[in-house]
Amino acid sequence: MEVYHLEVAAIGGHPYARHGLGCYEWNNGRKERAIKHWIIAATQGDDDALQYLRKRYPRFVCKEDFAAALRAHQAAIDATKSLQREAATENAIRYNINGQGGSTSVP
Repeated sequence: MEVYHLEVAAIGGHPYARHGLGCYEWNNGRKERAIKHWIIAATQGDDDALQYLRKRYPRFVCKEDFAAALRAHQAAIDATKSLQREAATENAIRYNINGQGGSTSVP
């Protein structure tokens, strides 16, 4: 039943579910399917999937596929960048939100 839910989430565009499917396929001996899932997850910006591909390069992942996944991953990361998001991160650090460093006093 768990795999069904991963599949539904992956079809819906959830990169971590796609990564989980890759792990499931790899552990069940379906290496090519696993690599395909990790490539898709990496192109959606999943860092862990990119690391899994990196570990399996060049034995299981060809140079062209790895390079394409790397470029698409960077494009996905760049697409999430914005001035507003960077300002929010700076404020979170400044005001010690989420346990990150910085001063707790308001300037």
